[in-house]
Amino acid sequence: MENLSLEQLRYPIGIFSKPDEITDDLLKSWIDDISELPTLLKKSVEGLTEEQLALPYRPEGWTIRQVINHVADSHMNAYCRFKLALTEEAPTIRPYEEQFWAELEDGKNGSIEWSLTLLEVLHKRWIMMLESLTAEQFERTFIHPATMHANSLRTVTGMYSWHGRHHTAHITELRKRMEI
Repeated sequence: MENLSLEQLRYPIGIFSKPDEITDDLLKSWIDDISELPTLLKKSVEGLTEEQLALPYRPEGWTIRQVINHVADSHMNAYCRFKLALTEEAPTIRPYEEQFWAELEDGKNGSIEWSLTLLEVLHKRWIMMLESLTAEQFERTFIHPATMHANSLRTVTGMYSWHGRHHTAHITELRKRMEI
């Protein structure tokens, strides 16, 4: 087994980088990624035992269970942020402390089945919304108070495409390393 750096373990597919141009084809591929995430995430944990779900994906990282529950938390927030951006003029969104959410009882010990089911249904609604948006609507923005930067929905779609693939890779790469 190769020796991976903490950075490689933390970012197995690299860090999201906004492309210079977000073409319609790229946007469509990102929407496809978001659509496929619930199935890929479910497949990534197929057959794992309760003990294996308690394994951290990296030293001092979240357990597989926390990763699954985090993705549900994060994507619920993303869906709401999209709705805010579509219905308000450049709203400042409410951030949340994801590391603390992951330590709450439902994040640490909640059934992954609940989060996988939530993601399946949430993503159906999210995809319905994304596929209905016009080019103009994808340019709508929200502001994150930490950066005070306006984020277009076109860019944020890419960020959540990356986010789902990023966390799925945490699980699949750990399974490869541990041969589980």
